[in-house]
Amino acid sequence: MIRSTKDFNQERVAHGRKVGVINLGCARNLVDSQTILGNLKRQGHRITPDIAGADTVVVNTCAFIEEAKKESIDTILDLIELKKQGKLKRIVVAGCLAQRYSKELAEEFKEVDAILGVQKLDRENIPAQVSTLSAGERLTPRHFAYVKICESCYNRCSFCVIPSIKGKFVSRSIESVVREVKGLDARGVREINIIGQDITAYGMDIYKEKALDRLLREIVAVTQNIRWVRLLYAFPAHVTDELIDTIAREEKICKYIDIPLQHISDNLLRSMSRGITTRQTIDLINKIRTKIPGAHIRTSFIVGLPGETEENFQELMDFVRDTSFERVGAFVYSREEGTAAYSMAEQVPDTIKRKRLNALMALQQKISRDVQKSKIGRNLDVLIDEAQQGEENIYLGRTQYDAPEVDGAVYVHSARELSPGDIVPVEMTDSYEYDLVGNAL
Repeated sequence: MIRSTKDFNQERVAHGRKVGVINLGCARNLVDSQTILGNLKRQGHRITPDIAGADTVVVNTCAFIEEAKKESIDTILDLIELKKQGKLKRIVVAGCLAQRYSKELAEEFKEVDAILGVQKLDRENIPAQVSTLSAGERLTPRHFAYVKICESCYNRCSFCVIPSIKGKFVSRSIESVVREVKGLDARGVREINIIGQDITAYGMDIYKEKALDRLLREIVAVTQNIRWVRLLYAFPAHVTDELIDTIAREEKICKYIDIPLQHISDNLLRSMSRGITTRQTIDLINKIRTKIPGAHIRTSFIVGLPGETEENFQELMDFVRDTSFERVGAFVYSREEGTAAYSMAEQVPDTIKRKRLNALMALQQKISRDVQKSKIGRNLDVLIDEAQQGEENIYLGRTQYDAPEVDGAVYVHSARELSPGDIVPVEMTDSYEYDLVGNAL
């Protein structure tokens, strides 16, 4: 029988177990994993970055699409095998899969000791929960961090399971977020990435208005070491003129914004309940590029949505070609139980989905190559992430136009020694489809 989370935690306190974590899914999950680790450490447990040395492992799962669910299940099975071999004593399954399928997991995997759903986390007190973690225990390098400002989503898109998994949309208070950011700033963090399923809806629940621009102004005002503030996952229908103006005006805010558009055809935007039209989408992109010269826009698209015709897909291809997005991610539609799109007619065959995905990404690869090539000869500030393994005087870093873990890198040649967290001017000398090469100045 699987014990409750409360009972499990009490047992951990009594025995002071050595705990490791496996994080699956997106950066939002990573923040949750750090929160879980912070709580466990405050309760008296020892945190280890080495899973092989842990007697308890927490796996923070993802259940957003079918591939993510499969990865989560496979990881649980691997841990169960380690437990059977006597190399592991306790398994905790946390995150979205645990929230969505807690009953099924309890019935299927008797070897699991506890299940922790996402809705059980106390997000308002994140600063206190993670403050005890050392640099080696946190799941990001010491020079950058993710700051989650809200949970779940304000929208009910027809293809998405997030609201049903994570419950109602909840914003953290400005005070809580600023307190966390000040703590990160005091520890020498150089870049923070503001994340949430829809950061542009921030504040609509607790302040009854969109308050992201207000939050950003307060963050900028209280930080000294933090040089870059990056915005991830902005819902296009909620992007305001005030937010665009704040990004344009504040030097610390990266001229980079992640706006998942998902599609461009009016009929699909309607069926997905996106709350925005083709014309409004185009106007938004033009407004960003006019008000924020040089801004890099990352977006994502879904191909193979129910009802997507060849004409719809060609409209998407033309839009991507004409707009020349700096960064694009694309996915095939995943049919998820519990969503409105699940029962829609005109489901697209998997073979056609894959064909469309390959065509879209081939197009974007050419666009990205041209975008990167245009930077040759420019001097850009680069945040150093690490030394290139096996290469002397070569370092990996990112410009303000590159989000960690999803965008490309800059290969920096430097005659002087550089350290993670250094921000150095670099002259760009070469480029690839997604990466740049340059010399430190």
